[in-house]
Amino acid sequence: MNDAPPAPTVDPSLLAKVLAEAVPHWVRYAGKTVVVKYGGHAMGAGGETFAQDIVLLRQLGMNPIVVHGGGPQINRMLDRLGIKSRFVNGLRVTDAETMEVVEMVLAGTINKQLVAAINAVGGCAIGLCGKDGNLIRAEKVTRNGDIGFVGEPTKIAEDVLVGFERAGMIPVIAPIGEGNSGETYNINSDTVAGAVAAAAKAARFLLLTDVPGVLDAGKKLIPELSAAEARRMIADGTISGGMIPKVETCLDAVDKGVEAAVILDGRVPHAMLLELFTAGAGTLIRGG
Repeated sequence: MNDAPPAPTVDPSLLAKVLAEAVPHWVRYAGKTVVVKYGGHAMGAGGETFAQDIVLLRQLGMNPIVVHGGGPQINRMLDRLGIKSRFVNGLRVTDAETMEVVEMVLAGTINKQLVAAINAVGGCAIGLCGKDGNLIRAEKVTRNGDIGFVGEPTKIAEDVLVGFERAGMIPVIAPIGEGNSGETYNINSDTVAGAVAAAAKAARFLLLTDVPGVLDAGKKLIPELSAAEARRMIADGTISGGMIPKVETCLDAVDKGVEAAVILDGRVPHAMLLELFTAGAGTLIRGG
């Protein structure tokens, strides 16, 4: 006697409705590059779902590129080693000892975990940092005084990214850059992701974080903003605090040729798919 419950059935009309909504978006993005910033705070439970979604984008003919952060993971490792963290205007003061830990966590542990997760669900991912193939050239940040080995990207090697695209591989990039004299720099991952999106002329730059997107004065999600509207909201204080650098990163990417950038909540299951294949899931920022 078989006591197994019956297999769930799918309503054909509902399935048809979902396909009718999703397929036009799918066709629109086929052959296009989508850069995804996977933030440290969004890297909780659901890593397998994130990996599955990245692989699905590749299977649907898109060219996904992942740039990841890892601030919380770095903090935990520094605490374990008894190294105190200090921040200046949101940037981690990075001496030589701290830089070793940052590189170990970002280019080592986190990067390889993400690569393994993507490969485990059928993808072909390769882990990189800015030192690999001279991918990210960087220079020292000086606007906040001397805060150590903290950099900002000056050049992204587009030909390296194109090579992986042609090979059918998914780059997973840690935000570590290299200076002209071989110095290793810790770079803000949002900044790296925006620079990569601009270099790749991405159709979409998805910035996965731990907030729904940009909120208006009434704390309601704003589905779409022009660049001019976003700048006005920064000027009048509607966009404030930690959202300012995220929006400015999106604006910089859009100004440099990215079709649109989106800030969305990476903790929501399948957030990328909801954004790309439905009416949207976060705040989309366009030029103009």
